[in-house]
This record gives sequence, structure tokens and C-alpha cells, in this order.
Amino acid sequence: MNKKKTTVMIGAVLLCTALAVGGTVAYLTDKDEVTNQFTVGRVEIEGKEPGYTPDPSGKTEDIVPTEVIPKDPQITNIGKNDAYVYMDVSIPVAKVITVDEQGKRQNDGAAKETELFTMNELSEQWTLMYQKRVGDNMVYIYSYNDILAPQETTAPLFQSVTFANVVEGQLEESQLDIPVNFYAIQSLNTGEGSSVVEQAADAWLKYVNQNDGQAGEAAAPLSLSDEQDETEESQAEELENAAVENDSDRESVTSETE
Repeated sequence: MNKKKTTVMIGAVLLCTALAVGGTVAYLTDKDEVTNQFTVGRVEIEGKEPGYTPDPSGKTEDIVPTEVIPKDPQITNIGKNDAYVYMDVSIPVAKVITVDEQGKRQNDGAAKETELFTMNELSEQWTLMYQKRVGDNMVYIYSYNDILAPQETTAPLFQSVTFANVVEGQLEESQLDIPVNFYAIQSLNTGEGSSVVEQAADAWLKYVNQNDGQAGEAAAPLSLSDEQDETEESQAEELENAAVENDSDRESVTSETE
């Protein structure tokens, strides 16, 4: 098989924080002359992929079928408050012909809708809350299984991605994006449930409801796996419409692969 060029944007990293406020707020009692002031904390996160090493141009060039590319997204809490943290990953999907390890064409040689990358070594410290096809991507949204304290860092969601074993002549000179978005929501008084996983899902749903109708790149009301079928249609609509970006806390890190 000839080695053909494919361009892939491996990391487009967006940081979002939700339910975060800063500054000083006054709590007024029933008497005007009695005022208690409280300094409000801050939810702030930093997303990194320390294992990803692009070329000097910011790209990883000339990738080939079945190539494994290091990519290890993780979140550090650099704010002042405990937080639930989340990631969403968008894997590009295309109708392509693939082959197995022996070079035999799959699906009787017919082109099939295929996720072009596979996430490797998924961490058990993250829980998949939702997945849905959105446009030309399959979007996966995960929550972390523990509340993230200030200065703590999560385990990487995964360690690398593998490019699909695609028959040549289908994706040459293409650019494929794999964006990863990071989110944080203050954990105090936002999520209900008997476990952190349930609390994080509840907090996320409140976040989505709070920002209903505002455009965003990737967010959804997350259901646990056994509820997905019952709510699929409504979730798909909200996935496209229900996110909000906090521009003051946004950071974009782009790494590309060719």
C-alpha cells in the first residue's frame, strides 16, 4: 500500500468553565445596616496533552493507515474551587473502504461510515455519559469520576489515537479535525446524586438547561447509557444548541497531522 498524505488537526483544545463567578458579592440580611461580604471563588481549568509532540510547523505530517499518534488529554484545576470536570472528543466519520490486519477488504469491499480514529487505553477514571453522531463527527462526552480539587490533575482520558486502516486513494490531502473540549463546573451545591458520577451528570444537565438556546461548539444533556435510547432525539437537538462558551476563559491549542 502506498503511503499517501493525510492532514489531521489532532488537538483543537477549547477550555470552558461553567457556573463560575468572581469578585465580591454582598449578602444582605433583613436589616439594611447588616451586611456580610464574601469573596467568591473561581473555577478555572487548564487542558494539556503532554504526550503530543507535533512538528515545528505545529503539525504531525504524512500519517499513514494504522499509525498510532500520542494524544493524552488531561485537565488541571488552576482555580480556587473544587470542580466537576468533563471532556468531549469529536472523532471524524467518513464513508470509506477499510481492510483488516491481513489486508482483506471489510464489509465485502463496500464503503462504510467509519470513525477514522480510535481512542486507545481509555481510562477507567472517566465515565462516558453520552455519545451521538453530530454532522461528520461522533461526539463522546465524559465526566471525571472524582471531584477535582485545586492544583490537582486528572488522569488522561486516553493515551493515543490510531488512524483507521483505510484503503489508499480516499483521504489523500484531506484535513481531519479531532477537537477536544474541556469543561469545569463548581461542585458545591450544583450536582445531586449518590455518587460523583451521578452528581457530575446532574450538574452538567443544569449547566445545559441554564444555557438553553445559546450556540456552542459541543455540549449535550448527558444521559447515562441505559437512558440514551429513550432520550436520543431530544438530546440530539440539544447537543447542537445548548452549549455556551466562556470567552474570558477560552484557550485554543491546535496541533495538526499530515
